[in-house]
Amino acid sequence: MRLKEEYSHNVDDYDDEDSETMSQISVGALQQQQQQQLKNVVVVGYALTSKKIKSFLQPKLEGLARNKGILFVAIDQNRPLSDQGPFDIVLHKLTGKEWRQILEEYRRTHPEVTVLDPPDAIQHLHNRQSMLQCVADMNLSDSYGKVGVPRQLVIKRDASSIPDAVAKAGLTLPLVAKPLVADGSAKSHELSLAYDQYSLQKLEPPLVLQEFVNHGGVLFKVYIVGEAIKVVRRFSLPDVTKRELSKNAGVFRFPRVSCAAASADDADLDPSVAELPPRPLLERLAKELRRGLGLRLFNLDIIREHGTRDHFYVIDINYFPGYGKMPGYEHIFTDFLLSLVQSGYKKRSC
Repeated sequence: MRLKEEYSHNVDDYDDEDSETMSQISVGALQQQQQQQLKNVVVVGYALTSKKIKSFLQPKLEGLARNKGILFVAIDQNRPLSDQGPFDIVLHKLTGKEWRQILEEYRRTHPEVTVLDPPDAIQHLHNRQSMLQCVADMNLSDSYGKVGVPRQLVIKRDASSIPDAVAKAGLTLPLVAKPLVADGSAKSHELSLAYDQYSLQKLEPPLVLQEFVNHGGVLFKVYIVGEAIKVVRRFSLPDVTKRELSKNAGVFRFPRVSCAAASADDADLDPSVAELPPRPLLERLAKELRRGLGLRLFNLDIIREHGTRDHFYVIDINYFPGYGKMPGYEHIFTDFLLSLVQSGYKKRSC
């Protein structure tokens, strides 16, 4: 009886231990399976403003991303970045010196992670004095057309000195006035059009003055995502005739020009105005700017000088623009993210 009891007891122990071992194996196998699945997922950590999250991370983007094996994970700004992840890509659009330092340190200690885009490279676009310099240095001209920038003047202080500075620089009225700092805020998108010398004193430095170029009231927004290019038409400031210039005076303010609500894609336009810039010209321009700026996510505001077919001006460049307004952006962006990981691409600032 004792032996039987001991034997029964040992059998029970064996069954319990065996069950526990099998459970451990099952859990271990499940963990390995989950880890393997995670290895096949592209993890994109994002640090964006609430406004950018709403406009960019739309359900159609997140849904398509999941189907393609891409997972968007919010970065907690209250925790050290190095303690989060692991990430394959870090996508960001935040401002501030502290955040730039955090990202630069992260890039140094995590060279395997692609940071879109390098903070120092982005800084060039936050200042309109340096923003267009890369385009100006190109002097891009070929059989498809010529690309330049409007003549411009930077005024950092003392509005009373603007008329003399404009006369000395030889700029021609009317002039477009833009805030010097382009940080994505509503104020940075405000434009003013000054018609006469006296009204220039009413402007508020620091600012950039650009010669206004008649362009048929339409501009082209050229969205660039890696090597992908998408162009849309937007209504812009109307042309100013010599008669209007002689009869008008003062400063006219425009809170925002060329927003998505001002789409001109379906408008009945003069074909000479509506015709998109030649694709080969845009591809060459985008390639040169990707290399010169050290950026992969940006857009260009381009105008065609009215009365010409092939003379274009770049008037603005924006980092990580409103891609959510771009038709089909979810396919373009997810393909771009996958291509970065598949090619082992690592971002480098110029």
